Amino acid sequence: MAEHWNKHDMDFLGGRRLRRSRRTDWSRSMVRETVLTPADLIWPLFVIEGQNEKTQIKSMPGVERLSVDLCVEAARAARDAGIPALALFPNTPDHLRSENAAEAYNPDNLMCRALSAIKSAVPDIGLITDVALDEYSSDGQDGLVRDGEILNDETITVMARSAIVQAKAGADIIAPSDMMDGRVGAIREVLDGEGFDQVQIMSYAAKYASCFYGPFREAVGSGSRLRGDKRTYQMDFANSDEALREIAADIEEGADSIMVKPGLPYLDIVRRAKDNFNVPIYAYQVSGEYAMIEFAAAAGALDRTRAIHESLHAFKRAGANGVLTYFALEVARELGR
Repeated sequence: MAEHWNKHDMDFLGGRRLRRSRRTDWSRSMVRETVLTPADLIWPLFVIEGQNEKTQIKSMPGVERLSVDLCVEAARAARDAGIPALALFPNTPDHLRSENAAEAYNPDNLMCRALSAIKSAVPDIGLITDVALDEYSSDGQDGLVRDGEILNDETITVMARSAIVQAKAGADIIAPSDMMDGRVGAIREVLDGEGFDQVQIMSYAAKYASCFYGPFREAVGSGSRLRGDKRTYQMDFANSDEALREIAADIEEGADSIMVKPGLPYLDIVRRAKDNFNVPIYAYQVSGEYAMIEFAAAAGALDRTRAIHESLHAFKRAGANGVLTYFALEVARELGR
């Protein structure tokens, strides 16, 4: 019969007892390696037309599309909770969508009006804007389409025009999410040429062709009209070395920071990016990730609050400087208590 373990058997470990530091809450706090603060959170908002209008997103319980005036109220709440920036996504009305996505560079479009209103009312919060064309196109693709092919250079020309009207309206950070080749350099060049050299670029440098975007596409109204898929420009989820090449290219073209999207299924990419590049790294806890937590919690499968905090700490632990998350306001308020 095996002898019973006793405390003297710890001698070969040199007396080390790693559990000592985990015995109490105050001790766990002292040795905690990863700290989450409101400043680590970016809050995505979906913008719609109207006044005092909000609409529910069925696949994202608790998330609403907001009219511009309500986005202003949301910006005030975010600022008061210590959130540094918002990421805006418009749900462009159907009659303004087209094959050439011309609404993307209309200086009076929904995005620009939201930017102007928020920047005027809450000037001390950062505003991040997407210039991909899926929010303006009639086919739901991030780029212009000809004979079934996504056009790279033609798309970049439209995106650059979109970046300018957004910068003029008050955007602080342009965040191209399209994954077209060369778009960061083109946007940087046109921004600098128009006097917006202080506007940052946060590139969705490693954006994967993922099934986790479904609820987002419903939120911005592009999902039901999407023709085909996005695998010719968004990355193959089987690849990680390719992500490093994409990130390196965008940094060389002038990206101030980069983003990995989706988040939790790609924490290895966040870690590799952090280890290889000396720029701020962000991750997007995308709509599908949000929905999984909400629906699992509603079914009683897990503790909602603990799951939210554990998932957000995972991003920071992997090396992310910040996280775009729909839980941002809720978590920031909890952290500020």
